[in-house]
Amino acid sequence: MMVRFSIFVSLRSAGPLHSGSGLWSRRARAPPTVNQDRMSSADRRLRAAARHLGRRRFLSLTAATAALAFTTNVPAAGAAGVRRMDPSKIADDPFTLGVASGDPLPDSVVLWTRLAPAPYEPGGGMAGLAAVVLWEVALDDRFAVVVRTGAAVAFPEYNHTVHVDVDGLDPDHAYFYRFRAGTWISETGRTRTAPARTSAATSLTFAAVSCQAFHDGYFTAHRHLAEDDVDIVLHVGDYLYEYPVNSSGGARGYPSGTLPDVFNRETVSLEDYRLRYALYKSDPDLRAVHAAHPFVVTWDDHETENNYAGAVDEHGSPPERFLLRRAAAYRAYWENQPLRAAQLPVGSDLRLYRRLHWGTLAQFDVLDTRQYRSDQAYGDTKHVPGPESDDPARTMTGQTQEDWLIDGWRTSDAVWNVMPQQVCFSQRRLDLNAQSLMSMDAWDGYRASRDRILAGAKSAGIENLMVLTGDVHVGYAFEIKDVFDDPASRTLGTEIVATSVTSGKDGAERPGTWDTYMKANPHLKFYDGRRGYVRVALGQGEARADFRTVSAVTTPGAPITTAGSFAVEAGKPGLEPV
Repeated sequence: MMVRFSIFVSLRSAGPLHSGSGLWSRRARAPPTVNQDRMSSADRRLRAAARHLGRRRFLSLTAATAALAFTTNVPAAGAAGVRRMDPSKIADDPFTLGVASGDPLPDSVVLWTRLAPAPYEPGGGMAGLAAVVLWEVALDDRFAVVVRTGAAVAFPEYNHTVHVDVDGLDPDHAYFYRFRAGTWISETGRTRTAPARTSAATSLTFAAVSCQAFHDGYFTAHRHLAEDDVDIVLHVGDYLYEYPVNSSGGARGYPSGTLPDVFNRETVSLEDYRLRYALYKSDPDLRAVHAAHPFVVTWDDHETENNYAGAVDEHGSPPERFLLRRAAAYRAYWENQPLRAAQLPVGSDLRLYRRLHWGTLAQFDVLDTRQYRSDQAYGDTKHVPGPESDDPARTMTGQTQEDWLIDGWRTSDAVWNVMPQQVCFSQRRLDLNAQSLMSMDAWDGYRASRDRILAGAKSAGIENLMVLTGDVHVGYAFEIKDVFDDPASRTLGTEIVATSVTSGKDGAERPGTWDTYMKANPHLKFYDGRRGYVRVALGQGEARADFRTVSAVTTPGAPITTAGSFAVEAGKPGLEPV
């Protein structure tokens, strides 16, 4: 079942530049009506039918169940009559979760916010009513020169989130934006557009972040990143965690009872995931970094459930049950991230992999290594690779995404081909044995899939491949080898692994496995176990990666330092310490 909806309900002004304090007079179109029928009965029918079907047909109908469950409760395009709130009646600040922007193109960028005067309550305190939100984009943070304005509808069906795809902007330009609902004005965000597609851009600075468990500490790294001079931020997964958060905020050590009990349970339902995003986005450091920079996001496992693979969850639950949970998680993810309508999920499916460009300097092929992968081999444990894990039929990306990636490389004109993705791509031996243990959740558990990707890069003539990774809560710098067990073999690219923002708590400069990993993996050139982010500067002739770390996250306000820096010369993909 495929249902399409117009979500970006917006009036845009492409008129002349305007001097003043902003335009707030645009009127929104009448918002559509809502259809909430048939969900539970269809769910019951398909579950009953599934017992009599083969696995392939069974899974397709399970996905259809999730699609029906999560596409009936949406605004129907073009209809009228939905109950709408008078914005002037919003008594408390509705912009408690801040603003965000993302996926910059040469002429457009996505703007995001959510109306939630009571963010820790189901529905956010909006009484289930739609509301009109005004937005404006300006050249300056005082909004003296406004270049675009419009109005969007915050629908209760999308938890009062707003996604505005602002077009008609100039390439390679910084902009400021804000929202208004009634008498309330949001904080100001800063964003930017990408250079023109054929522009020979000379520089790009971006940050890579991952793994921000709220219960493991403060988002201090995000506060420092908000103050850093970067063009974009790439979030490569584990934006939130599904685990319970107690009333003290876990390792944050709030006074007992600070957080409501609604967070002290694992996320399973759509409401659970929505509330968990509200908890995370209420954090002032996360709000600050979103307001400061546009984000390009992709997920890993914890946005849904630990170490899931396709339709298989960690506990071996029936696929029909897990796909309903996955549909809830994917819906909440889209609602709460600055993503376009092209990423709007249909039930338990959401196409998140996509391609962005920074002129001809960089091509970003953003991957999804969770939704389409084969189940982990050997029970998802640390294991010596063998026939099960090395089965050529196994895939990390799915065939369609794999073909899309390699075809995109064949037509790439970029100096740097950057692949943001989730789990360790390079070989990572975990001990010093001749047949060593490896992670079956990483690409080491899908070696045939990795071989096909690298063969595709070689056949496409990719000279400057840079893989960006998260997941493991440490910072790594790898050289990607043609034959990982032969240190003298050709270097095909580099892998930069961003440590966690908080996950794993404070960490250590040299974890207990440091000596073993460095000896077992000659292509591993850097390993640090503290929290932080990676800042990467790309130029026409060189890339530089700085591993930025904080000393602690279980207490707020730790300073940030550079733990290590490496340069990569264009056309010579090796890591040189700086």
